[in-house]
Amino acid sequence: MTDENTGASWALERDSDDIAWLCLDMVDSGANVLSQPIMRELAGHLSELEAKPPTGLVIWSGKKSGFIFGADIKEFNSLATESNVFEMTRLGQQIMDRIEALPCPSVALLNGFALGGGLEMALACDYRVAADNGRVSVGLPEVKLGINPGFGGTVRAVRIIGVSAAMNLMLSGRFLRAEKALRIGLIDRLVPDDEMRAAAEKLIHNKPPKHQPPLKEKLMNLPYIRNLVAGAIRKQVASRANPKHYPSPFAMIELWRKYGASDAQYEAEAKLISRQMVSVTGQNLIRVFMLQDRMKSVGGKVKSDVKRLHVIGAGAMGGGIAAWSALRGIDVTLQDREEKYVEPALQRARKLFEKKTRSPDDYEAAVSRLKMDVEGKGIEDADLIIEAIYENVEAKKSLYADLVTRMNPDALLATNTSSLMLETLSTDLPDPNRLFGLHFFNPVEKMPLIEVISMTDTPQEIINQGVAFARRIDRLPLPCRSAPGFVVNRVLMPYMIEASLIAEEGVAGPLIDRAALDFGMPMGPVHLSDVVGLDVALSVAKIFGEAFDSSVPAILEKLVAEKKLGMKTGEGFYRWVGGKPEKPKTDGEKAPDDIMDRLFMPLLNAAVALWSESVIDDLDMLDAGVIFGTGFAPFRGGPIHYARNRGIDDIVATMNRLADKHGDRFRPHESWSRIESIK
Repeated sequence: MTDENTGASWALERDSDDIAWLCLDMVDSGANVLSQPIMRELAGHLSELEAKPPTGLVIWSGKKSGFIFGADIKEFNSLATESNVFEMTRLGQQIMDRIEALPCPSVALLNGFALGGGLEMALACDYRVAADNGRVSVGLPEVKLGINPGFGGTVRAVRIIGVSAAMNLMLSGRFLRAEKALRIGLIDRLVPDDEMRAAAEKLIHNKPPKHQPPLKEKLMNLPYIRNLVAGAIRKQVASRANPKHYPSPFAMIELWRKYGASDAQYEAEAKLISRQMVSVTGQNLIRVFMLQDRMKSVGGKVKSDVKRLHVIGAGAMGGGIAAWSALRGIDVTLQDREEKYVEPALQRARKLFEKKTRSPDDYEAAVSRLKMDVEGKGIEDADLIIEAIYENVEAKKSLYADLVTRMNPDALLATNTSSLMLETLSTDLPDPNRLFGLHFFNPVEKMPLIEVISMTDTPQEIINQGVAFARRIDRLPLPCRSAPGFVVNRVLMPYMIEASLIAEEGVAGPLIDRAALDFGMPMGPVHLSDVVGLDVALSVAKIFGEAFDSSVPAILEKLVAEKKLGMKTGEGFYRWVGGKPEKPKTDGEKAPDDIMDRLFMPLLNAAVALWSESVIDDLDMLDAGVIFGTGFAPFRGGPIHYARNRGIDDIVATMNRLADKHGDRFRPHESWSRIESIK
């Protein structure tokens, strides 16, 4: 090969067959993204290729991590106006158009992820070759940012794989593995890593027909049929997303309904993303993405030393922790009092492995990493021990007393407690500062957050290893200080308790839940209480009552006394049949006008209180923890961000009005005035 032109990030070479090999390898970055400078640099190379067309063009990545991660989201914050976004988007579209218009075959080599703008670039090529290495992941996840694909993806995806597959890809934002992408025609060849270049050369020389969707899918683009299909898709999406909260998917459906993947759709696509990106929802969802990215970088480059994990307690939480850790490649021993308590956890784990592994070999490997250990033999060899037994101080202390005589002196000891303070649990340990918290959330395989909890004198090395372990198993770490409820439960419980108090006043559960859903929560608080278990809710409410001198709802005590514990007993606030609640009809009933504020003002007040107490010092990380730990409406950007957008003065005035009417539990915390001055 001869080096024809090398830029800062792109390198263009031509081989002896005059095939042009265009490599993107961004300087000082672990992944490729399509920033504006990168796009302009690429435009220069395209000018050379247009002036002197090669036999074929192959676009590939110099990064082991993958092809291209997408557009540079960090640039989004600087694109303050619709016109700026439109200009950036049109630049991207024009680049893709020029790739598609080259008078030679073009191939994209996908060695790992190809997401968003990265996949859109691959779709602009004639062919896509993916590596059969288990790392390839493709998708158009822009909907998760409250926007649509903007580099021609809404048009090319429909033209290449058809309406059904393209809409599913764009409206869900899901990533596809290489095998699924091959089946639907999103990629053309799936070959071993070392055969990718040869596969590209063969495609260039043979020029097979480019992939097209079946005739049925093409017919869906006809105007009359398009209207019918769009209506059906809109109805499906509405069952999962509220158009008032998340307008992006509905706008994408309308974009296709109006233009049918015609050339006119390109400019309309750019105009749509320009409006969406500067909207409040778009800005908030982009903020959430950036917060998630920041959480992934907590702890810097510290690597986890954990190779062997021992989990004590095989209930829903302990079993979930063990299963997820085994799935992520860690050898796990799972202990409980008898085999009959461990076996159900192993059965649940096998079901998880069946869903999450990509081959029989991967499944068997995951199964082999998770072992029953009633006698606790794994304690001696474990690098990390996680205690996940029931919430009882004396039971946990007794367990720790035995553990410290058997575990490796260098091993980490963590508790999964959801409400008990480390200072209380660690008092009898020879080295109290050895105990720290790793608080997972249920269900473990779905909830992305882990609170990494420390005391004042917890060694930084232990905190770092806790954070590194969370990242090792692909979870988002939230470092915080030991305090009643830590971060997530501290803000969630006042909201849950208030829901119970409102129910106590005679307001129907479905009306309370509807107010929360209208705010944007994934599940109403009454429904959630039944799912968590009313005995658990009562226990935590009592702990909070002692810690913060707050009332315990009498309705919780009454239902627990009647053994109506929620979903697990078949009755709580609701009756439960087949794992689903039977909610009473509320025709003609009306919720109190202030119900939404009654639910969420206590949550906001608790968030400010725990920040003022230095349970967590960073307001942005506080927002992130509440979003990823409770499902707090992502389109609102987090509780503190929501309060700022609404106006701190309005929040404080609302709390005072509620306090005058319903009691001093609503009085605004004194630190709200400090929030206003912090940017």
